[in-house]
Amino acid sequence: MPFSIIKETGAFNVVRLVDSDSQTSAEIYSFGALLNSFNISGNGKCHNIIDGFATPQDAVDNITAGFKSARLSPFVCRITAGRYTFAGQEHAINKFFLGTEAIHGLLYDAPFTITAKGADEQHAFVTLGYDYNKLDEGYPFSFHSVITYTLEKDGKLEISTEITNTGRTEMPLTDGWHPYFSLGDNVNDWVFEMNTHEMLEFSDKLVPTGNIIEHTAFSNPAQIGDTFLDNCFVLQNNGAPACTLSNPANGLRLTILAEKNYPYLQVYTPPHRKSIAIENLSGAPDAFNNGIGLIIVKPLEKFTFATVYKIHLSR
Repeated sequence: MPFSIIKETGAFNVVRLVDSDSQTSAEIYSFGALLNSFNISGNGKCHNIIDGFATPQDAVDNITAGFKSARLSPFVCRITAGRYTFAGQEHAINKFFLGTEAIHGLLYDAPFTITAKGADEQHAFVTLGYDYNKLDEGYPFSFHSVITYTLEKDGKLEISTEITNTGRTEMPLTDGWHPYFSLGDNVNDWVFEMNTHEMLEFSDKLVPTGNIIEHTAFSNPAQIGDTFLDNCFVLQNNGAPACTLSNPANGLRLTILAEKNYPYLQVYTPPHRKSIAIENLSGAPDAFNNGIGLIIVKPLEKFTFATVYKIHLSR
């Protein structure tokens, strides 16, 4: 059977999904339900396209230093001053701030539990769950979050998220991911293409102004060069991949496909230029205030989100 699962236990569990046929594997930490590696072997070496952590403890100690692979939920990116009003009540987030803005949600360090796993001839999967129950007084709602990673043939990894409102009132929600991808060498040498012609205009605090502006620099494949990106792009709803990223020097290529519930793509190039953050988002930064992509979830209502990473290596 080509697919298998390897599980390591400890303070936080680690699960590896393996496909021996395509020589691909994915490593998932129960800490934050984060994807720590996505590997493909070929040309005499193993290539990991995720800029991850050395160990689960490294993730615990350093998750807020870049938020690598973090879950962005129940809000994505930023909330201005950490404050928003919902159903006539003002709320103030009390978790992590970058400068004056609350960032990256409340689940990036959540202790997820492995609830199911399996492998057969077609795929290997692991499912992780976490119950959020009003832990931050700035988000006084309850919900159940289920994350499923599924490794399939030909280097395909699907990540699906299911969020159910388990409280008695409506709750605001946006959802996303914050992985950093590394294809070897330097970001400047990689070729990037996005399925977009538009991006959200940002203020100096990196939150939308409400305007949408044209951006076509990567509407067709182009070398990244010294371009700096810290922007949110509006994906075209035409069924094409959200983006592709490739390194001509070693033959690595990543394709990201997002379902309609992830209509935004946030892209960030860190100063070290060794990896690039490509973030599937259901709503815009500061959506709790500006309403762009904001979802209002009724009691017992369920929302699902999915993205697919496909890795290819020219052998």
